[in-house]
Amino acid sequence: MSISPDVNETLCRTGPNTAMGRLFRRYWIPLLISSELPDNDGAPLRVTVLSEKLLAFRSTDGGVGLIDEFCAHRGVSLWFGRNEEHGIRCPYHGWKYNVNGQCVDVPSEAADSGYSERIKLTAYPCVEQGGVIWAYMGEPSEQPPLPKFEWNLVPHANRYVSKRLQESNYLQAMEGGIDSSHVSFLHSGELHTDPLHKGTKGAKFQGDKKPIFEVQESSGGLLIGARRNAEAGSYYWRISQWIMPWYTMIPPYGENALNGHAFVPIDDENCWVWSMTHKPAVALTQEEIHSMDNGEGMYAELIPGTYQAVANKRNDYLIDRDLQKSGRFYSGVKGIGMQDGSLQESMGTIQDRSLENLVSTDNAIIMARNRLLKAAKNLDKGLPPPGLDQESHFVRSASVELPVGVPFKEAAAENLKASLGKSHVSVISV
Repeated sequence: MSISPDVNETLCRTGPNTAMGRLFRRYWIPLLISSELPDNDGAPLRVTVLSEKLLAFRSTDGGVGLIDEFCAHRGVSLWFGRNEEHGIRCPYHGWKYNVNGQCVDVPSEAADSGYSERIKLTAYPCVEQGGVIWAYMGEPSEQPPLPKFEWNLVPHANRYVSKRLQESNYLQAMEGGIDSSHVSFLHSGELHTDPLHKGTKGAKFQGDKKPIFEVQESSGGLLIGARRNAEAGSYYWRISQWIMPWYTMIPPYGENALNGHAFVPIDDENCWVWSMTHKPAVALTQEEIHSMDNGEGMYAELIPGTYQAVANKRNDYLIDRDLQKSGRFYSGVKGIGMQDGSLQESMGTIQDRSLENLVSTDNAIIMARNRLLKAAKNLDKGLPPPGLDQESHFVRSASVELPVGVPFKEAAAENLKASLGKSHVSVISV
């Protein structure tokens, strides 16, 4: 089962006047890590999101502005501007804008002329939560409640957030996050050596290379159950959450933390792969933080001062054919994060899905595509999309061992609810 080129175009294009672009602008968007704008009146940042070229800056009072990058006068990039006294001033002729995009000073015009009041750049509201700057790019009257993902509500010490540039369309990155079947192949070497995976029953049971999938719609997206054989008379269930429009929640291994991703379009050929790790009840250990800083687990080693991975397509992801043959790294690429990234980028910047041959383990991907398309169509009818309400965010993934014949959704229902201060549930270590 494949999709037509026209449907593929609909799913992949996210600019302002596209079906997905209109849909995605209904949600709060993780825009920047707060530390990217460390100082009041500090240097601004160029930001491209959903194919819009914008400028982010932290004002004198600490508030964050997200405005059109270009001055309304003659189109100069405000990245060159002076961030000072509650606004950013174009260095060309001194026009100044506040965090709302309102022009507050045109030095060449008389102050009482009212000229500056008639000039306003596109601007989007921003809030900070969980160490992340979030932006809302939709109609003000349709602004939803702030996100309520557990990871951005826990104490700072319980949370680790990073992001990585990926040179592909968001959809193939997100579909990789939904797909649980590839873990038994692509990541099979890492599961027994990576410090955030090794020594757990989850890593052991992932050796079953023929998982059975049960996928059900949830209020905010999909509940994806991947069933593998476990101990005699039981199944090992990895239960993932996909929350619209682009979030995945990864089931835990043993006593390790909960993990998730967000796949945010920069433009149609690039995206940010956000990675979020948290523990609901206790702080992350220094060993865990060190591992993530070093690009272990689902993270990637980054070139200092950038969000570009050290292993990237320009150096063939540092593939090691000898280690590939040995099975130490199944694909020859080191690290779970770049094992995913390398193959998703290998599909081209926008994958031609009309050439696919999908199988039963791709059911979650098929359902996610259909849910996005349906939501976009319903939006044109005035119906709000799923995943806007806070209740749909406040959920968890889980990994559980259940007797044969026991439905995973009902048996694991309590484990799939978030609860601040309450530890998550996972199958225990071997």
